[in-house]
Amino acid sequence: MRRNRTCAYWTIVAGLVLGEAACTPQHQAASRGAAPEVSLSSGWIDATATLDPATTPIYAGDAPLKFEFLKDMRKGDGFTLSAYSMGAHSGTHIDAPMHFVRDGASIEQLSLVSLIGAARVIDIPDSVRSIDAAELNRHEWRGAPRVIFRTRSSVRGWMASSTFHRDFAYIAPDAAQLLADARVQLVGIDYISAEQFGAPAPRTHQILLGKGIPIVEGLALGAVRAGDYDLIVLPIKVAGHEGAPARAILRARAP
Repeated sequence: MRRNRTCAYWTIVAGLVLGEAACTPQHQAASRGAAPEVSLSSGWIDATATLDPATTPIYAGDAPLKFEFLKDMRKGDGFTLSAYSMGAHSGTHIDAPMHFVRDGASIEQLSLVSLIGAARVIDIPDSVRSIDAAELNRHEWRGAPRVIFRTRSSVRGWMASSTFHRDFAYIAPDAAQLLADARVQLVGIDYISAEQFGAPAPRTHQILLGKGIPIVEGLALGAVRAGDYDLIVLPIKVAGHEGAPARAILRARAP
């Protein structure tokens, strides 16, 4: 029964993303007791930054990460038990409309339709800090249901550095407006904010979230190249709050 349930689970996920109906050998192996793995043979790329107080950047003024063992078998306890404390916008995370829209949807109210499906990764040159309308239009982004920006943050490994870099690449309001007007379903970027550091007003967030478009921030795209992908990005299901850490995976789509 467990094997059948697990196979059915993977069939549903594959169907949501690719319309596939087969349970692959990797999935069958997972059903024999091991946790499902994102393997190289599956084609999936883990685009999630590892949460670790030693390597995770924290936005200026945000809550620090605190991980501790309440019980630890390595120290003689009968079992291991951990406690985590962190901000809702730690590491790879999703901003829900509630983040900057007074009556906007909270994180658990986001539709899975926006979080699962085709996405286009756009490679932004290292020299570019402001992804404005002119820069956006230098790339083939129109027609993509979800748009993800791979920037200098990936080239420089900033999502694996505890130092907070203020000169990260950001999405300018005029580019956000183009994306919102095109009715993209999701926008993503590879550092812990899509907004310019020190911006006089959070216009990029207001524009995208005001249209109900979730923003994925802090993606780990070092192993990802420009192109079309299948995306699954799922936040922790927290009731009544504006954001949550998420797990994000990508798989290149057939040309």
